[in-house]
Amino acid sequence: MKLASAPVLALARLLALAAGLTLTTAQADDYSDVSQLLRGGRLAEAQAKVEQYLASKPRDPQMRYFKGLIQRESGQSAEAMATFTQLTEDFPELPEPYNSLAVLHAAQGDYDKARTALEMAIRNNPGYATAYENLGDIHAQLARQAYCKAQQLEAGNSSVQAKLAKISAQCP
Repeated sequence: MKLASAPVLALARLLALAAGLTLTTAQADDYSDVSQLLRGGRLAEAQAKVEQYLASKPRDPQMRYFKGLIQRESGQSAEAMATFTQLTEDFPELPEPYNSLAVLHAAQGDYDKARTALEMAIRNNPGYATAYENLGDIHAQLARQAYCKAQQLEAGNSSVQAKLAKISAQCP
């Protein structure tokens, strides 16, 4: 009896493994499809695919991230901010939602919040080059603001003009 059940157990394991691989492949296909739709600017189709997927797997972080990207690209900044914020609360170890929050904060001119979000992204993934690049952009904007304020307070300061020129910035 034990000998007969060993092949059955082995077959059951193989079927379970195959089912798991199929699920993983199906997930990868869904992610790939949404990513391609996003790159092609087909936001409505991407959103429909994301919503369909999330109906059965509402906690999936990748699809939720795609949802936030679609919202951002559709001009729904408040909704995107809520989606990315919720992702940072549910999955605080992921750097991408922090980076995306930073992009939204920067677009609103809130460079301090953007900087804080980018620092969290970098803390979670010290090798995340995009977050470092975005942090550099934020620091440049903060520097521009500070130099412009200095210029406003002391218009004849040639040092401030030279520094503004270095970062290729002009004051409004």
